[in-house]
Amino acid sequence: MPAKIYTEKDASLAPLKGKTCAVIGFGSQGHAHALNLKESGVNVIIGLYASSKSRKVAEEKGFKVYDTAEAVKLADVIFVAVPDTKIGGVYKKDIAPNLTKGKTLLFSHGFAILYKTVVPPKDVNVIMVAPKGPGHIVRRQYTEGKGVPGLIAIYQDPTKKSKQIALAWAHGVGCTRGGVIQTTFKEETETDLFGEQTVLCGGTAALVQAGFEVLIEAGYSPEMAYFECLHELKLIVDLMNESGIAGMRFSISETAKWGDVKVGPKIIDASVKKRMKAALKDIQTGKFAKEWIKETETGYKTFNKLLKDGEKHPIEKTGSRLRGLMPWIKKRDVKGQQASYE
Repeated sequence: MPAKIYTEKDASLAPLKGKTCAVIGFGSQGHAHALNLKESGVNVIIGLYASSKSRKVAEEKGFKVYDTAEAVKLADVIFVAVPDTKIGGVYKKDIAPNLTKGKTLLFSHGFAILYKTVVPPKDVNVIMVAPKGPGHIVRRQYTEGKGVPGLIAIYQDPTKKSKQIALAWAHGVGCTRGGVIQTTFKEETETDLFGEQTVLCGGTAALVQAGFEVLIEAGYSPEMAYFECLHELKLIVDLMNESGIAGMRFSISETAKWGDVKVGPKIIDASVKKRMKAALKDIQTGKFAKEWIKETETGYKTFNKLLKDGEKHPIEKTGSRLRGLMPWIKKRDVKGQQASYE
């Protein structure tokens, strides 16, 4: 049975009227939710630790900024918008001591709840509003009068108002413009991690880099390799996004279609699917979460090394030079605060 899709007509901001909504953190998702809600007429405050570099950015955007514990005290709805592996520490230190009966804890990802780095008291609502896109796209789509589709989930509902609050929040950030589906914390977390690791981020990045390397090693120019393996990827994904895989195939040449259906399954074959299933199993059993939490607790050594190695890949230098010749591609600051990336 198809899932019900909630749209603008199914939600209103009424459940948030007269309430104070605190956004804890001002990174990618935090700044997008805060700005969209504020422009939708919701009373939003920001909670940050005392030395956070995001304080200045949030204040420049017109928000009242408080220490995290004070923001939690003042708020009726608390959106925990800090990194997954930081949530447990922030919750224990600043959030849990200041939660009172009837408040609402809101997450944009179920990691902390599913893997129990946060165990909330039974007398508070626990909900999720998860836009299906990075914060910068959530923000951009909202300002353009559009919206990123989203998910809502209810983990605890002592007030019997959790769903209405979740839909109101989704409405305020623009998700009901694109459509909202109700899920569970477990389903959202496991499918989200699987998609990130095997297809959207890990799988795609590795495929692009491997394709680039094969062409370079065969003697082709870096520029040609970049265009064929990275630049044109967006054009193909846009077609998929607009009309599905079949629609993408409708728009490409017959030769491209034949290469797609004949060669593609030889590249992404049964062995790849088997490894994807193994990755899913690690997510479902909690193995991935345990390894990731341990990595964050031991100084991010492997994580930082892998990221630095990725930045040194030849495709980055080639891409930077070619993108510099395309004035229509907006230049982005990927070294500063996430909230400043516009």
